[in-house]
Amino acid sequence: MADPTSPPDPGPVTIGDIVARLERLSGRASVTLGDILASFGQASFVPALMLPALLVFSPLSGIPLFSSICGLTIAAVSAQMLLRRRHIWLPRMLRDRAVSGPRLRQALGTMARAGRWIDRNTGERLRLLTAQPMASLFTLVCFCAGLAMPFLELVPFSSSILGLAVLLIAAAFLTRDGLFALAGLAIFAVAPTIPLVLWMGLV
Repeated sequence: MADPTSPPDPGPVTIGDIVARLERLSGRASVTLGDILASFGQASFVPALMLPALLVFSPLSGIPLFSSICGLTIAAVSAQMLLRRRHIWLPRMLRDRAVSGPRLRQALGTMARAGRWIDRNTGERLRLLTAQPMASLFTLVCFCAGLAMPFLELVPFSSSILGLAVLLIAAAFLTRDGLFALAGLAIFAVAPTIPLVLWMGLV
């Protein structure tokens, strides 16, 4: 039980903080999505949006159906952000999805490198793009990206690219960096062309 005299957990303020919390959880034999989200608190919507994007951007995206689970989680969190809910709710089918601790540890290197780069390069720029009403537009982009991931499960790298778009937008919300939100939007706009390019290559 938490010490009532201790200050409340402010939540992660950088992607490095998120990776550090994942590293602590990776010592377990198995880690569920519910375990991971619970470590951030039920009101931590931006970290909860960033987390599945970070996971699907990592080598874990190669696990069958993992991209679909992350995509549905992104869509669920985004929808609740749009509805201005105060606490995150996820259905059991998403909360109970697990990845082995050793496999999570193997993916942490990729996530840490991406996190360090984003943490170094974000700053308070174009803040109006991360405030309402623009924030809702970018949240809607995340919702659409999440919904698209299950349909792109069999297309190599497509879910990871959509995950990168969501990751950049979530990082923009976390740091008030509208430039990163625009970068995420640009990547989201390009992502649908990937299946077409791959199909043309096969033809």
